[in-house]
Amino acid sequence: MMERTLMALAAAAAIAAAAAVGVVSAFFALYALVEPRLGAPGAAAVVSASAAILVAVAGFIAARKVDGDRRHATAATPDATLVDTILSLVRERPLLASGAAVAAGIYALRNPQLIAAVLRAFMDKPSPPKR
Repeated sequence: MMERTLMALAAAAAIAAAAAVGVVSAFFALYALVEPRLGAPGAAAVVSASAAILVAVAGFIAARKVDGDRRHATAATPDATLVDTILSLVRERPLLASGAAVAAGIYALRNPQLIAAVLRAFMDKPSPPKR
């Protein structure tokens, strides 16, 4: 009985050590990826910020599991606008919304033409109507 418990603890410690090595190596790879563009201080800041985001997300997930799911299911009304639907989604699922915002930001950074097109759409003045 004692031997099985010790083996389970050793297995749990090995899994935790493997997870820690994986996280450290992922952060090292991230550092190596951004260091040529941002320099050593910038890359260190990116790694630090991503570690803080990882800890925050893990904390939110842990807090949600402790608190339980207390959301009320609210169906969107048929006459709700797109903005109302998006705002209700953000209120109901903030982690999903923040993840989507980060993904959209990464996509936008990888596609500068998209940023230029969006900025042009907001900055250009409408042309006068043709007669």
